Amino acid sequence: MLLTRSKIELGIEGHLAHVCRERDLFRALLALGNTEQLETALRQALSLLVDVSQASRGYLELHDEGAGGRARLSIAAGCTGQQIEAIRSWFSHGAIAETLATGKTVGVGSVLCAPIGSVPPLGVVYLQDRSDAGPFCREDRQHVEMFARQVAGLADQLLLRNRDAGEADPTLEFRSVLRVDTLIGRSPALAHVLRHVTLVAPLDVSVLITGPSGTGKTQLARVIHDNGPRAANPFVELNCAALPETLIESELFGAMPGAHSTAARRVEGKVAAAETGTLFLDEVAELPLPAQSKLLQILHSKEYYPLGAPRPVRADIRIIAASNSDLRKAVAERTFREDLFYRLQVLPLRMPSLAERREDIPDLLRFFCARARKRHQLSELRISPVAIKTAEAAEWPGNLRELAHAVEAAAIRAASQGVLTIERSHLFPDMGVSANVPYGPLTFQQATRAFQARLLERTLNENGWNIVEVANRLDLARSHIYNLVRVHGLKREPR
Repeated sequence: MLLTRSKIELGIEGHLAHVCRERDLFRALLALGNTEQLETALRQALSLLVDVSQASRGYLELHDEGAGGRARLSIAAGCTGQQIEAIRSWFSHGAIAETLATGKTVGVGSVLCAPIGSVPPLGVVYLQDRSDAGPFCREDRQHVEMFARQVAGLADQLLLRNRDAGEADPTLEFRSVLRVDTLIGRSPALAHVLRHVTLVAPLDVSVLITGPSGTGKTQLARVIHDNGPRAANPFVELNCAALPETLIESELFGAMPGAHSTAARRVEGKVAAAETGTLFLDEVAELPLPAQSKLLQILHSKEYYPLGAPRPVRADIRIIAASNSDLRKAVAERTFREDLFYRLQVLPLRMPSLAERREDIPDLLRFFCARARKRHQLSELRISPVAIKTAEAAEWPGNLRELAHAVEAAAIRAASQGVLTIERSHLFPDMGVSANVPYGPLTFQQATRAFQARLLERTLNENGWNIVEVANRLDLARSHIYNLVRVHGLKREPR
């Protein structure tokens, strides 16, 4: 005799299955905040909501006010393409239009629609056609509203990713033919630089790179080398401002034994080290005039004299120079040779400041965050949308270098607190001094100090930390400039 299961047993089993589905939905919603695969996780969570509510289909849509309301992110569950178009048509009338207008959950017949975010809502969560007879119940309403609240907290992050993915990347055509992994960004300003790199890199000519301090001129020089005919040979760097004038010629051109007091043996210079490769001279404006003459000789005849050498030495090198100074002004002031300037500036390139490529800041933030995590062996970290927006609006007088250091410090602060997200307070801990964005009311003294620090740091960087020039620009005594540098803890960063 076959025994059939009782209605009570079937009811208990069905209830347990429903509880399990509810549990899975709660877990999925909690996990949304801790995953990099946000869209995939959200799609799974929407499917679970549809299952728990016994709906036939579900739909979620967000509108990006930052893109003028035109761009949208949508996710569907159990919907055909035709059904999705039908649901979208109801944004202008019916339950969806009422939800958007009132900011309240609307349940009408076979439809349940909840707003995402406060009035005006960023979007809606929509359920349709319950499998059981009758309308959606109070429990379904609680589930969909809980889902909407969770999505609202992640809306900025979702829309930012969707906007980034949808934006055209003008650098792609150049990245397809160049090795430029170290140049992060997709701005038109960076694309302009890469366009010129495609022209200059294959040619074995001198290049002069200009641009503000901290913009990545060394990285650009490396990219030119890596994409040129000498890519397999040495890339040698020399910061012309890092050595005293008495040693710069020896360091650059080498010296024979006894050529000076410290040359007990033959010293190989950077020119010899770069043989068949590229010599990169950073801060070339700081070269003393005698060294400029020898550099000009290399560019003219491909020969040079090491200190104390009786005969010239051949030099098979490419020279890339960089400066954040106004070399034309230096030529006019006779501190830089005019003939050398024109020899170097065969094909000039300019690295834009961060203010000229703000579109790149989100990508740069993520890149520097990943680098900081790897360097310090930190746990998984991401940057909050609020922190990204604040960074996009902030002043970065130190450009990429300042941004990189700020993100590294923020990652360390966040990790020390045991959190997984870098917030605005981690990136700008000192009441917006660096960010120029207020986080609360400032006293007159605090505001004055913040302005003073920003103005001084910007002027120092613009003038290559030439204290005499900075003092003239700000109409202050040199001794006072030195005092202010100490008071604000400003430091000149190496390039």
